[in-house]
Amino acid sequence: MNTIGSWLKKHKKGMKRMVIAIGVLAGLGIALIIGLNIYVVQYAKGYIYQTGQEDQIQQADCILVLGAGMKADGTPSLMLKDRLNRAIELYEAGVSDRFLLTGDHGRTNYNEVQGMKDYIMSRIDVPEDKIFMDHAGFSTYESMYRARDVFEVKNPVIVTQKYHSYRAVYAARTLGLDAVAAPNKRTKYRNGWMCELREVAARDKEFVNLCIQPKPTYLGDKIPISGSGLATKD
Repeated sequence: MNTIGSWLKKHKKGMKRMVIAIGVLAGLGIALIIGLNIYVVQYAKGYIYQTGQEDQIQQADCILVLGAGMKADGTPSLMLKDRLNRAIELYEAGVSDRFLLTGDHGRTNYNEVQGMKDYIMSRIDVPEDKIFMDHAGFSTYESMYRARDVFEVKNPVIVTQKYHSYRAVYAARTLGLDAVAAPNKRTKYRNGWMCELREVAARDKEFVNLCIQPKPTYLGDKIPISGSGLATKD
């Protein structure tokens, strides 16, 4: 014990400096996380339109709906259903005459975009060729990248939850799309606070990702959004 005590006494000043240095670095890290999050939100908020502001949205070349998971029975999750219902409202308001549904179809037994398409077609009378499916929209970043490079989208209106809209718009506009978002009305979900907390880290990660701009998992042949969505059928 005397040996330990002597060592601590001898190195007391050095340990104090180390603790201060660690505290400073931690503070800078927290400030960076918060700062990037604020930057993304501030950048995007002017491009987000609420329910009732449909007449303020410029004519879009598509209503881009981001996937949010399917239930075991193949029907949309609550979050995804809210997004699809909002997309239908925008279609009926004349914001665009076509949809781009982007999500995960990375497994043969899980087809998120087909479920999204089925949901829309069961609720409104829309020509099938006006519904495009992006089967490789594995993330927000990849969905926006592929919207630009595969589907040749120029000015989409993005549909997702409001907390996610900031990151989606930031990603789209940083990639060169003249994008706006029209989030669905519902704001509270079970464990929604966890989603919003994770979104803070996701915005920071997206900022870094957009500085690097790696290619998405898949690209492939071009399927212009001005053409026929039937080209995206399995």
